[in-house]
Amino acid sequence: MLKKEIKKSTRDAYGEELLSLAKKDKKIIVVSADLPESTRIHHFAQKFPQRFIECGVAEQNALGIANGLALAGKTAYMSSFAVFSPGRNWDQLRVSVCYSNTNVKIVSTHSGLAVGEDGASHQALEDIAITRCLPNLIVIAPVDYLETKKALQAINKIKGPVYLRLTRNKTNIITNTKTPFKIGQANIIKKGKDITIVACGPIMNEVLLAAKELRKKKISIEIINNHTIKPLDKKTILNSIKKTKRLMTVEDHQRHGGMGSAIIEMMAQNYPVPTKIIGVNDTFGESGTPEQLYKKYHLNYKDIIKEILKLLKK
Repeated sequence: MLKKEIKKSTRDAYGEELLSLAKKDKKIIVVSADLPESTRIHHFAQKFPQRFIECGVAEQNALGIANGLALAGKTAYMSSFAVFSPGRNWDQLRVSVCYSNTNVKIVSTHSGLAVGEDGASHQALEDIAITRCLPNLIVIAPVDYLETKKALQAINKIKGPVYLRLTRNKTNIITNTKTPFKIGQANIIKKGKDITIVACGPIMNEVLLAAKELRKKKISIEIINNHTIKPLDKKTILNSIKKTKRLMTVEDHQRHGGMGSAIIEMMAQNYPVPTKIIGVNDTFGESGTPEQLYKKYHLNYKDIIKEILKLLKK
């Protein structure tokens, strides 16, 4: 399952697949907020300059323009870093895009501590919290390069707003070309009986490493790739925890308001079990490699193992 020899970034998948889709779908227009190469939409800009709009460092204006294009019948993609979009243009996202339920796709890169050396100002650790609360907005965090391509294909087929959360760094490819992807349907990537672990995004690699180590101790872990944070796949998650009776969630995001919070809210009303949320604990990040930061903020596989063993004792 874990292919260490193959590493690619989710932002690269976005740039490649967007270009592929645009060759067939002439309604696609891309709006940039000064970071085309970093967000990988420069490929689109080079191929389709008349369908590319550069707004400069003006994320609020960029999303307003994207919304206007969607109202005119276009499929508008607006891209920047996640700290800037939805960080700086949340009002436009709420009032212009979500309230009007327009066909705007907000695709943002550089999320989480995995941004690394860019430091706290560029590490979006709150974006899931501020997007999943908005009506009409679908929120997706693909697990790897291949799943990002499938996610893009899926969101381009639907009309309505979507937030797609991507990362900067190259990470292991976990899925394959035959792995199913459906919006709102989580995938069980490893079956187990002792504990359920639900994760989203490339940090899933740490979960798989933890599971590999714990297999030596005869601990059986069920691992769920919850790529769609909203709408949440209640059925898959509930069926799993009814079997294992324990749950851990893992995400490269603040513990408050993120994917784990969404799952706990659902569980509390349906089937409460001993639970642990792994995420950033109410603090900002700092500059360092993703590996250094995951270690310092207790998101690496060794800390996940420690928390699993604690949870199994409850």
